[in-house]
Amino acid sequence: MDWSVWHDRYDLADSWMARRLQAVQAQIGAALSGAPDGDVRVISLCAGDGRDLLDVLAGHPRRDDVRAKLVELDPRNTSAAAERARRAGLRQVEVVTGDAGLIDQYEDAAPADLVLVCGVFGNITDADIEHTVAACSQLCKAGGTVIWTRHRSAPDRVPQICEWFEAQGFELQWLSAADAGFGVGVHRFAGTPAPLRHGDRLFEFIGYDVLRQGAAAEPTAGDRLSATE
Repeated sequence: MDWSVWHDRYDLADSWMARRLQAVQAQIGAALSGAPDGDVRVISLCAGDGRDLLDVLAGHPRRDDVRAKLVELDPRNTSAAAERARRAGLRQVEVVTGDAGLIDQYEDAAPADLVLVCGVFGNITDADIEHTVAACSQLCKAGGTVIWTRHRSAPDRVPQICEWFEAQGFELQWLSAADAGFGVGVHRFAGTPAPLRHGDRLFEFIGYDVLRQGAAAEPTAGDRLSATE
């Protein structure tokens, strides 16, 4: 998958990606507006070209309060994000080209008021989703917000992700409708941030295309039975 070209789909009017972006941006705006006075720390994992956060910040009343760190592996995307921030005059935005799955990337930004995990959960294994959700208690301040996305194709993991967040002390604030064509969730951290576990790997970014190919190649129950007969 070309993760730079992939972003072009956001420009397709009324596509599910464009509608998901609008939902995410609306929730980002609300989280920034509701953040406490003073500096607002934001972390974005697998930030892509940063349009979800940066386009909101450009016109938001709290823009000058925000200290944001965006981590993304593809240098074409980080170049686009840095240019987006420069054009908007967002001088307190740091764009890092690196592996977003390494928790040490966020040492100087955590715990944050807002953590974005958008475009991640559909591209990693279930075990890594659960692990990343658990790590959000290290990345997010008490009272802070996590905004995340996940497709709702079978198997629909959105309900399970909500349960994983709740088990870590997060309270559901908002969830997109089941028939929206995408999943966007917003959770507020009601617990106490845990110390950052240095050296921890949150996830391996596999890609939804590779995951689906792997699922299609797995034998069905009937196939497994036939193979053992």
